[in-house]
Amino acid sequence: MDKISELRPFQKKVELAVKVLEKNEVREVTSKLDNSNHKVTEALVGDESGIILLTLWDDMIDRVELEKTYKIANAYTSLFKNCLRLNIGRYGELTDSKEEVAEVNKENNVSEKEFEQRGRFGGGNRGRFGGGGNRRSFDRSPKSESKPASDDSDSDSSDSDSESNSDSDDSDDSSDE
Repeated sequence: MDKISELRPFQKKVELAVKVLEKNEVREVTSKLDNSNHKVTEALVGDESGIILLTLWDDMIDRVELEKTYKIANAYTSLFKNCLRLNIGRYGELTDSKEEVAEVNKENNVSEKEFEQRGRFGGGNRGRFGGGGNRRSFDRSPKSESKPASDDSDSDSSDSDSESNSDSDDSDDSSDE
């Protein structure tokens, strides 16, 4: 059986015994997939190693009681706003536990630790197929007055300032008038 302090983002088949400490206010949400309405809330649950927020949906909300110990099987972890959450999901189970969680370590809230959100396809912010890298555009004709584009952090306005600074003093005088 897992312990809350050992949980990491995107774990599957998590099995825990937890005690329910708090239940937040229930919110109504509408599914983007089929426009159906759902109820959602979070419950603060814990064991002797730490505490975590458990996301509860619809019928599961009414099944969970404060100060009661439950066994959670086939759960998974996810990140919500870069913070760890425990989810039961459609294949998970929540049952009454035969053994009670007597002491809860409230000092170790793993939902308060921030994690870096990974890319959806494992490639960071470069899209589904990866790639990317440093892409620079440049002027192919050497006689053009435009400068090569770069991916430096300078803004467009600072580029135009540097262009006017590199011109002769005569052109600066005419632009001031």
